[in-house]
Amino acid sequence: MSNDIPALPCYLNGEFSTVRDAKVSVLDRGFIFGDGVYEVVPAYEGRPFRFQEHMARLERSLGELRIANPMDRQGWRKLVDQLVAAYAKHVGKKVEETNQLVYLQVTRGVAMRDHVMPPGITPTVFAMVNRLYIYTPEERAKGVDCYTADDFRWKKGHIKSTSLAAAVLARQVSADEGGNETVMFRDGMLSEAAASNVWVVKDGKVLGAPKDNLVLEGIRYGLLEELCRDAGIPFELRRVSREEVLAADEILLSSATKEILPCTRLDGRPVGNGRPGPIYGKLFAGYQQAKRSTS
Repeated sequence: MSNDIPALPCYLNGEFSTVRDAKVSVLDRGFIFGDGVYEVVPAYEGRPFRFQEHMARLERSLGELRIANPMDRQGWRKLVDQLVAAYAKHVGKKVEETNQLVYLQVTRGVAMRDHVMPPGITPTVFAMVNRLYIYTPEERAKGVDCYTADDFRWKKGHIKSTSLAAAVLARQVSADEGGNETVMFRDGMLSEAAASNVWVVKDGKVLGAPKDNLVLEGIRYGLLEELCRDAGIPFELRRVSREEVLAADEILLSSATKEILPCTRLDGRPVGNGRPGPIYGKLFAGYQQAKRSTS
């Protein structure tokens, strides 16, 4: 079935090839244990977005797992730029005519299977690139359906780990209902969605879960706070109850692929008036301006 995989550009341990041809050892701890971390960097018109913030989070995740960072930021930026250029060539376009998603992954490396962290092994570095899907104006005007679930994942959510089986199960909750995302609660309090951060709007104020070990601090955490400040929108990070979420005027999702996306139905019921709200409109406009000024 490997021929069904597109020949998209990728990088593995110092060599460029395609995702169809690249091979990793079956004893790689990323394959055996999910012992690694990753980042996903969007590149709009060929320009990586919030690159320094992505690198800061990558460094934090690697530090939490006690994996040495195999590159400095200059090396990562060079790799990202090379993959962006390779993808543009692959699709026969100029770099500035493309919107791309660059995936970066570092695992602890290859060793005989043992739960104990083996010292002195070389991390495995993998990166790939693909088209970044941009939601259409029609899709954004409609918003997306989400469903709720208990957050049954581990308590190290602040690490962007490749151990994603729980996130896969969580996302499938909404997929089975035809929804876009699964909004999760831990002990009755909002945590995040399966692959997004979640924001609640009530009486013109944006509320989000605090930055702790239960939530992955999305790159848009800082960006949303900046956009709210610029637009004069009150912004607060605190514990948000399930009841507050269900009574929200607006619910927003944020991630590298969604940017800022309105959830207009939750568990089959309208959020607010069932349409994207005014706070979403202001933040989405600010986000587009931030994209145009990225470097």
